[in-house]
Amino acid sequence: TMAQKITEAHEHVAKAEKYLKTSFMKWKPDYDSAASEYAKAAVAFKSARQLEQAKDAYLQEAEAHTSNRSFFVLSQDMQRLPEAVQYIEKASVMYVENGTPDTAAMALDRAGKLMEPLDLAKAAHLYQQAAGVFENEERLRQAVELIGKASRLLVRQQKFDEAAESLQKEKNMYKEIENYPTCFKKTIAQVLVHLHRGDYVAAEKCVQESYSIPGFSGSEDCVAMEQLLQGYDDQDEELVSRVCTSPLLRYMDNDYAKLAISLKVPGGGKKKPAAAGDSGAAPPEEEEDEYAGGLC
Repeated sequence: TMAQKITEAHEHVAKAEKYLKTSFMKWKPDYDSAASEYAKAAVAFKSARQLEQAKDAYLQEAEAHTSNRSFFVLSQDMQRLPEAVQYIEKASVMYVENGTPDTAAMALDRAGKLMEPLDLAKAAHLYQQAAGVFENEERLRQAVELIGKASRLLVRQQKFDEAAESLQKEKNMYKEIENYPTCFKKTIAQVLVHLHRGDYVAAEKCVQESYSIPGFSGSEDCVAMEQLLQGYDDQDEELVSRVCTSPLLRYMDNDYAKLAISLKVPGGGKKKPAAAGDSGAAPPEEEEDEYAGGLC
């Protein structure tokens, strides 16, 4: 019966908790045994239709594996993880409806972390959901941090269109909470993403709109981006490389630093002639097209 299943589940949880306890004789928690008891508890809760508790048990199982650093065990168990994440998503809706959005957002954030090694797209989506919950509560500081996690994962998957949107959202939020220096960094990330999309105009627009942010104009971030755009537009490989390997870009988050290092100028790095004539007036898109046709 359901009642028996619930009792059985609670017994497994109690055993798991016992395995995690340390004592004078037992110095180290037994994470493996605890994980296996939590897994049994989750199954029992699930058959008793206690979704909320099943979700908690799945999470605790995953955390026991993670604490044990036995990712081998976790990876064998990976097919169960997406199922656990589904429960977390269902539960988070319930949390929001029951007036505890914090719990919802934190559960979604944890789910995102657990999914990162397995499915970057799913992890990014979970971070976006968590951010949405915080945003609805007008807790922008928490929200923007989660959007940042999503932006980085989108870049890692080379989903540059979505990453550009996500970064714009981040920049607007940092502006709203008046964290201006971080807006400068987001501008750099935007420029890198747009240039990887081959969209010089969009990259330039991101720099233009940042001039209205206090302190941006004349900052090292601003100067670097003006040089990068200039170098990209002039097909000056040397200038682009100098900016992209500068400490300012090298010490950004790893995902953006990689974008900087791998950025190529259009036209295969053959510099435009100084007296540019017509080619100087050609919009960057046309250069891209000429390059794509193999004409430099």
